Parts: sequence; structure tokens; C-alpha cells
Amino acid sequence: MTAPQLLALIVAAMLLQLGAGVGWMLWRGRVGSVIGPAGPSVALPERGARTEAAWQGLRAFRVTKREYEDAARSQCSFHLQPVDGAALPAFRPGQFLTFTLDVAAPGPDGAMATRSVTRCYSLSDAPDPTHYRVTIKRVPAPPDHPEYLAGLASNQFHDRVQVGDVLQVKAPGGNFFIDPDPNVSVVLIAGGIGITPMMSMLRGCAAVQPQRPVHLYYGVRHGREQAFKLELEALAAAHPAFRLNVVYSCPDPTDLVGRELRHAGRIDVALLQRTLPPGRHPFYVCGPPGLMQSLVPALADWGVPVADIHFEAFGPATVRLPGAAAADGTAQVTDVDIRFTRSGRTLVWDGQDATLLDFAERHGVAVESGCRSGGCGSCETRVLAGSVAYASPPDHAPAAGHCLLCVGRPASPLVLEA
Repeated sequence: MTAPQLLALIVAAMLLQLGAGVGWMLWRGRVGSVIGPAGPSVALPERGARTEAAWQGLRAFRVTKREYEDAARSQCSFHLQPVDGAALPAFRPGQFLTFTLDVAAPGPDGAMATRSVTRCYSLSDAPDPTHYRVTIKRVPAPPDHPEYLAGLASNQFHDRVQVGDVLQVKAPGGNFFIDPDPNVSVVLIAGGIGITPMMSMLRGCAAVQPQRPVHLYYGVRHGREQAFKLELEALAAAHPAFRLNVVYSCPDPTDLVGRELRHAGRIDVALLQRTLPPGRHPFYVCGPPGLMQSLVPALADWGVPVADIHFEAFGPATVRLPGAAAADGTAQVTDVDIRFTRSGRTLVWDGQDATLLDFAERHGVAVESGCRSGGCGSCETRVLAGSVAYASPPDHAPAAGHCLLCVGRPASPLVLEA
């Protein structure tokens, strides 16, 4: 064999090896980096990375499965597959889907009419290229405030949405999602239906970071309202790094309070101090207003750095952390008039509320809302006079002359079409 022939063989072998390596990486990228208990998945997106919407506008999804997750049958999961059959891009565990629904609702004259409503529901599973899962709790409409349209969407899902139905869905969004660093031990705290984004975070970690320490504190009134009971117990049994703490505020005799990692009472700092190991723990908190308003500031008072406290509320909840007002330049404006033209009310903004949406709800002004985090646009309201400021640009860009009440604060006296 001549020297040129030998050199040609060596080059050919190197090219073959390089091609095999590239093919292997492409194959891994196609099927996902890990196949774990949560199914096929991909690596968790970097927290600081900016991601564009997976698709623009609404996309059709078919309901392929529905199942109740609690003994009380108040929380139902809906499995969704895209009608177009295309693979679903990964979302950030903790994010939500936005649905546009046509529901029957009372009009101004009391007569029933069909109207379009927008609602956001957290994804409750790990990223999967084949389907999404959301879990929705039935919310009864408050009898003293039917104009709030509370419970319309959740009752529509529970009573009318069946397997085979097609729903219109916006791409995953939201700023409440887990830090992907596998070396950071995290604490997930859920109250009631606040368990849904935590399930996404937990199953995402189990799939791609099975050795990552994760502590879940899940508070419900009693065992019949505990969702994902068997699923959580199976995850805890399969992953020693996952510590499951269930907290019952009104336990039934059958709830076996006193068993290991089950507690009576409420989730508070005292419980965390007794049960968490020492060290740094970023906290992720999601639940009803009572939990948010009591626990989130208490974590800061305990000494948890504000940067390590992440939270999302279900329903109206004004939560403030030390230093938040100083960082938000809109906090300086107080004692200005806010006029709601459709409601015929003029109120004085006194700075007590975190957002214009909180302010409106506290004073009984009915406003449509969804995500409460600037992502879905359902609270977009026309500004007839004045200006609205945001602590940071919202994910959903409102139209010219409009604002998002859920993340906006007045920068001047305002006249709003609401």
C-alpha cells in the first residue's frame, strides 16, 4: 500500500467516525435526552434563556383523555394532542396554557348568551413531544358576585369537554418555572390546585435530573382533596432524592396523620425549619391567597434571599416582598384617581395593591382576567386617559392605547374602559 493510499484510508475512517457521532447526537435530539418515569423528555431550558412562543395565535388540540385526580372528583386532568400531528416543543416546567372557550353566561339583562372567555391553566406534566396535560379544579361561581364569571371555564371543562372535543390553545407561557441547575436543591410548596405547576416541575426533574434533591410540601384540607396521590407516592418511592410532605389542615380520621412525612396543620416557616436540611433552597410557592399572603413574606422574614423566592397565585392575591417596591419605579405614584367608565366608578389609588387588577377586584369592579402574570392578554383594557407603567415588559404586548391590568400600575391619573 502506498503512502497516499494509507493517508486516504485514515481520512476516510476519521470522516466515518465523525459522521457516526453526528448521527448519534441528532438521534438523541430527536427522541429526547432521557427516557424517565415521566416519559420522553428533553433537557430543562436554561432559566435565563429567552424563548419565543412555540406558535403564534391559537392552535387546535384534541382531548384524548380525561381523568379525575382526587377522591372528591373536583380536579380533572385533560390530555391534549395537536390536531395537526406536529411534535410539541418543550416548555418550561411550571408554565401554563391559555384556552379560548365559548361558554354560556348571563348577559347584562340576565339572559343567557354565548360569550368567549380566556383562561390559563398550568401544565401538570413534564415536557413531552406527543401531548400536554392540564389539571383543572371545578370552581363554583360566587352567588353574591355572579358578574365575575368565576367558575365559567372550569365548569365548562368538567361538565362539557369530553374526549374527542377540539379546543383552541395558545402556546405555553408564563414566568413561573423551575431553575434547571441540577446542583440546586429546591423546595416546592403547593396549596390546593397550586399542585399543578409543581407536578410539572417535579416530573421534569424526575425525568432528566433524578438525583436532584426536591422537597415538596403539599397542603390540602383532607385526603379526599389530595390530587395525584398515587403518582406522588410512586415518584417518592422511585426517587430517594424526592421528599414528599403532605399537610392536612382539616384531616379526616382516615388520613393517618402522624405517619412519616404527613403533617396536620398548615404549611408555615416553623414546619419548614423542622423538616428541611440546612443549606440554600430556592422556594417555589403556588396556591390560594391565604397561603401566598402568609407564607411568601414569612420566607423573606426567615432570611431567605428575595432572589430565591418564586411564587404564582391562583386568584386575587397581593404579595409583596422586601425591596420589591423600591425596585418598581411605579410604586411612587399614590393618591391619584382611577376612573372605570363602564362600571361608572371613580376610585383613589392609594398604593395598597400590587396591580390595577388587584385594585379593581378589591373594589368590586368586574374585570376579565386569566394568567395574572402578563402572559395571556385576557385583562387587556383600553386606556382613555393617563398612562400605565410596568416593572418589566410583559410577555403579551398590549395593543396601542391599551394596557394589561394584571401587571400594570398607574403612572398618572387614569381613565380606563372597564
